[in-house]
Amino acid sequence: MEGEALTAFGPRSKDEIALELMKFIALTTGYGKAAPSAGFSPKTSRSPEEYAEALLQLFERCRAVVYKPVEPETKEGL
Repeated sequence: MEGEALTAFGPRSKDEIALELMKFIALTTGYGKAAPSAGFSPKTSRSPEEYAEALLQLFERCRAVVYKPVEPETKEGL
Protein backbone atom coordinates (compact mmCIF):
# COMPACT_ATOMS: atom_id res chain seq x y z
CA MET A 1 0.00 0.00 0.00
CA GLU A 2 2.90 2.34 -0.80
CA GLY A 3 1.79 5.90 -1.57
CA GLU A 4 -1.62 5.65 0.11
CA ALA A 5 -2.92 6.99 3.40
CA LEU A 6 -5.76 5.39 5.33
CA THR A 7 -8.74 7.57 6.21
CA ALA A 8 -12.28 6.96 7.41
CA PHE A 9 -13.24 6.69 3.73
CA GLY A 10 -10.57 4.15 2.80
CA PRO A 11 -7.12 4.48 1.27
CA ARG A 12 -6.20 7.76 -0.45
CA SER A 13 -3.50 8.22 -3.02
CA LYS A 14 -0.89 10.93 -2.82
CA ASP A 15 -2.51 12.63 -5.82
CA GLU A 16 -5.80 12.87 -3.90
CA ILE A 17 -3.97 14.38 -0.93
CA ALA A 18 -2.21 16.87 -3.23
CA LEU A 19 -5.57 17.79 -4.78
CA GLU A 20 -7.11 18.43 -1.36
CA LEU A 21 -4.10 20.56 -0.41
CA MET A 22 -4.41 22.53 -3.66
CA LYS A 23 -8.14 23.13 -3.09
CA PHE A 24 -7.51 24.30 0.47
CA ILE A 25 -4.80 26.74 -0.61
CA ALA A 26 -6.79 28.04 -3.59
CA LEU A 27 -9.97 28.62 -1.59
CA THR A 28 -8.39 30.20 1.48
CA THR A 29 -6.00 32.50 -0.38
CA GLY A 30 -7.82 33.23 -3.65
CA TYR A 31 -4.83 31.78 -5.49
CA GLY A 32 -4.94 32.36 -9.23
CA LYS A 33 -7.54 35.10 -9.10
CA ALA A 34 -6.76 38.71 -9.85
CA ALA A 35 -5.74 40.74 -6.82
CA PRO A 36 -8.41 43.18 -5.65
CA SER A 37 -7.59 46.78 -6.39
CA ALA A 38 -8.81 49.99 -4.84
CA GLY A 39 -9.97 53.03 -6.73
CA PHE A 40 -11.25 53.41 -10.25
CA SER A 41 -8.79 51.19 -12.03
CA PRO A 42 -10.19 48.85 -14.67
CA LYS A 43 -10.93 45.30 -13.56
CA THR A 44 -8.03 43.08 -14.58
CA SER A 45 -9.35 39.59 -14.06
CA ARG A 46 -7.69 36.52 -15.48
CA SER A 47 -9.18 34.61 -18.33
CA PRO A 48 -10.49 31.12 -17.57
CA GLU A 49 -7.43 29.65 -19.31
CA GLU A 50 -5.03 31.69 -17.16
CA TYR A 51 -6.91 30.73 -14.01
CA ALA A 52 -6.84 27.04 -14.96
CA GLU A 53 -3.11 27.26 -15.71
CA ALA A 54 -2.46 28.86 -12.30
CA LEU A 55 -4.40 26.05 -10.58
CA LEU A 56 -2.50 23.39 -12.52
CA GLN A 57 0.80 24.96 -11.48
CA LEU A 58 -0.37 25.00 -7.86
CA PHE A 59 -1.38 21.32 -8.12
CA GLU A 60 2.08 20.42 -9.46
CA ARG A 61 3.69 22.26 -6.54
CA CYS A 62 1.43 20.41 -4.08
CA ARG A 63 2.29 17.07 -5.72
CA ALA A 64 6.00 17.86 -5.38
CA VAL A 65 5.53 18.46 -1.65
CA VAL A 66 3.41 15.34 -1.10
CA TYR A 67 5.76 13.07 -3.08
CA LYS A 68 8.90 14.48 -1.42
CA PRO A 69 10.56 11.67 0.55
CA VAL A 70 10.48 12.05 4.31
CA GLU A 71 13.95 12.17 5.77
CA PRO A 72 14.42 10.27 9.03
CA GLU A 73 14.97 12.42 12.08
CA THR A 74 18.38 12.31 13.66
CA LYS A 75 19.00 12.44 17.37
CA GLU A 76 21.52 15.26 17.34
CA GLY A 77 22.19 17.24 20.46
CA LEU A 78 21.23 14.48 22.89
